[in-house]
Amino acid sequence: MDEKVGPGGRGRDLDLIEEHPILDFQHGERVRFFFDGKEIEGFEGEPISMALHANGVRIYRETAEMHRPRGFFCAIGKCSSCFMVVDGVPNVRTCITPLKAGMKVETQHGKGNVPEMDERRRHS
Repeated sequence: MDEKVGPGGRGRDLDLIEEHPILDFQHGERVRFFFDGKEIEGFEGEPISMALHANGVRIYRETAEMHRPRGFFCAIGKCSSCFMVVDGVPNVRTCITPLKAGMKVETQHGKGNVPEMDERRRHS
C-alpha cells in the first residue's frame, strides 16, 4: 500500500478496508469536502467520521475545560467524542451524519458556538 500524506493532504488513495470475509462494502460516489479549510475526499453517504479517518484525521474536537483531544469512539451516536462543526453548526455527531459533497467540516474547540443562542442573548 502506498504511503499516505498527513491529515488533509493529498495521498494516492484513501486508507480503507478493501475486502472483508463477511461484510460487503458498497461506496457512494467519490466526493470532495473540506476539513479545516483543506479539500479532501470521501464517499457520499458514508459517515463523516469514516471519511475523516480514511484521510488520517484522528482528532475531531478539543474539550472545553481541559483542552484534551477527542476523536472516533463509539461510532453509534451515543457519546460526544465525534462532535464537530459541520457547515457552521456545532456539536454535530459525525459518526452518524452522512457525508455530502462540499461540506465544510471543522475541528470543534470547546462547546461550540450556537449562533441563534448568541443572538437571543443579545436581544434579551
